[in-house]
Amino acid sequence: MTGKRMSFAIFGNDYKALEPVQIREVTDYLTERNAEIYIEQLFYRALRKVFSGNLNIAGTFDGVNFDVDFAISMGGDGTFLQAASKVGAKETPIIGVNMGRLGFLANVSPTEIREMLDDIYKGNFSIDERSVIQMELEGEPVASNPYALNDIAILKRDNASMISIRASLDGEYLVTYLADGLVVSTPTGSTAYSLSNGGPILVPHTGTISLTPVAPHSLNIRPIVVSDDVVIRLEVESRSHNYLVAVDGRSGKLREGTVVVIRKAPFKVRIVKCRGYHYFATLRDKLMWGADTRERED
Repeated sequence: MTGKRMSFAIFGNDYKALEPVQIREVTDYLTERNAEIYIEQLFYRALRKVFSGNLNIAGTFDGVNFDVDFAISMGGDGTFLQAASKVGAKETPIIGVNMGRLGFLANVSPTEIREMLDDIYKGNFSIDERSVIQMELEGEPVASNPYALNDIAILKRDNASMISIRASLDGEYLVTYLADGLVVSTPTGSTAYSLSNGGPILVPHTGTISLTPVAPHSLNIRPIVVSDDVVIRLEVESRSHNYLVAVDGRSGKLREGTVVVIRKAPFKVRIVKCRGYHYFATLRDKLMWGADTRERED
């Protein structure tokens, strides 16, 4: 890769623009390598407020209007999900620099930035491909981005009563959930919203999806894990006659009677793995498995 002039699209958020040291380190490194640097437009505007001097970039971009070799997400997992939603079917490899707190997806620490970029230019890296799910609405188009790397959630609105969600898998009736909502999660998203509702942890590349109810009315209702090849059909009834659907946190209102169909997307999100990354080690570290949380005596 050393003989090719490489190009990078950088994503971030306004809050992290107030911590410009790592961002400057990335842009300086790539400038030294004569790379083409493009920065997401809103993030660039935030950076201009805190940076002194010029940023040596090839340009800015808005939405999905970019075509590069690599995307760089600078923030937490929320920023990574935003970047993944913009990359979409392009399947551009994403480098996740963790400037947040937890960082399951953004797995490169700020101290590892230069080492990671060195490896990129040497071709010394691997790609972790993660499955994606997509939302469809029967009989009508989806107005927003329908793809989720983490999860798609059906939720009641604000203080409304619980909703009824009739779920079918490949045309076979499963159950009707009476609950505050339902989270349909990929393995990647199983350590996010689904986990906080008692859902199972799904190991990546297992070809599975979980359905986890949110505050179900019946204690007999439990999460279920199914093959990611199934087509999930959800019919929702609500006393308020509408409900919310959140696709990786991007929420919108749907009217009662709108049928949601969820299936595996025809592409995957490609994550650049940092050197020494191991999924189970990350799981132990982030969830503090085995840690003694009892108060220690001096």
